[in-house]
Amino acid sequence: MDASIRHAVDALRSGGVIAYPTEYCFGFGCDPRDIKALARLLDIKQRKPEQGVILIAANLEQVSCYAELENLARLSQITDSWPGPNTWVIPAKPAVSNWLRGKHSSIAMRISDHPVCLSLCRQFNHPIVSTSANRHGQDALLTAADVSREFADQLDYIVDAPVGDAIQASTIRDAISGQQFR
Repeated sequence: MDASIRHAVDALRSGGVIAYPTEYCFGFGCDPRDIKALARLLDIKQRKPEQGVILIAANLEQVSCYAELENLARLSQITDSWPGPNTWVIPAKPAVSNWLRGKHSSIAMRISDHPVCLSLCRQFNHPIVSTSANRHGQDALLTAADVSREFADQLDYIVDAPVGDAIQASTIRDAISGQQFR
């Protein structure tokens, strides 16, 4: 697995788009600081930029690169839910690109408990984009073989490892109100 993570991180560092397993399904990822890579990922997915994307991180320090955590009343609830399949929509730092936020003033983030996700973020030393591996509106793909069949010619690397044991996509909740969106 180490070699696979290294290849994926090399692809991220060179502006690539990768696919990798998450708790429930495969995800598409790229460096969130690379607008060209993000535009390419959204094109592959056929998703509009105004919707925003989820970022996954290895730890709270990585989350704080993008999210305003200070004075957040639900911070302990958020941190108690991580690592795990729990995405929180948190007020974004002012410099966060609308390519990541979409039309929102917040950023969706998660500290995954999937070992591949954690290894990618640790080795990359930064959060990465995490959006389901599928064309927008279609079912998420659950295996590397399915991702390869559908997208191999559009991706720079596919991490061939199993998805986690979650039976549905991560929950998405608002960090201010606590409202659950998914």
